[in-house]
Amino acid sequence: MAKRGINIRNVLTLISVAILVGVEFLGVAVAAGWALAGLFGLGQTLETVLMTAFGAIAVYALLIFMRRAIEVEPIRG
Repeated sequence: MAKRGINIRNVLTLISVAILVGVEFLGVAVAAGWALAGLFGLGQTLETVLMTAFGAIAVYALLIFMRRAIEVEPIRG
């Protein structure tokens, strides 16, 4: 069985999607933490905690998204 090479076109597509979606997810997460802290007057420390927590959720969502994207756009082949 012959080895299949790396499909550069799919790799570039996946990198582009990761950058685009990752920035969107992190932007929404940080904005949500900032907005909720400001809305409820929670202070700087809790604002940072909220932004960090939402950011971690966004990174996890990006990980799941990229796993599914790699299934659709395989790197090899």
